[in-house]
Amino acid sequence: MKEKVEKAIEKIRPFLQRDGGDIELVEVKDGIVKVKLKGACGCCPMSQMTLKNGVERALKEEIPEIKSVESV
Repeated sequence: MKEKVEKAIEKIRPFLQRDGGDIELVEVKDGIVKVKLKGACGCCPMSQMTLKNGVERALKEEIPEIKSVESV
């Protein structure tokens, strides 16, 4: 599943990089994806909204087995 998540993140990454941010996959375990938001996304007050409404939604659409996405 980790490979599927990495491929899905590659599709999302350009949108985050456009705003000066990035995303790093930390771990995938029991349907929980842990990521680290970097750059502008790491300190942005809207990062949790980006994480849940953007990253989590996109990953769940592509990989239905994902339960949630968490920031570490």
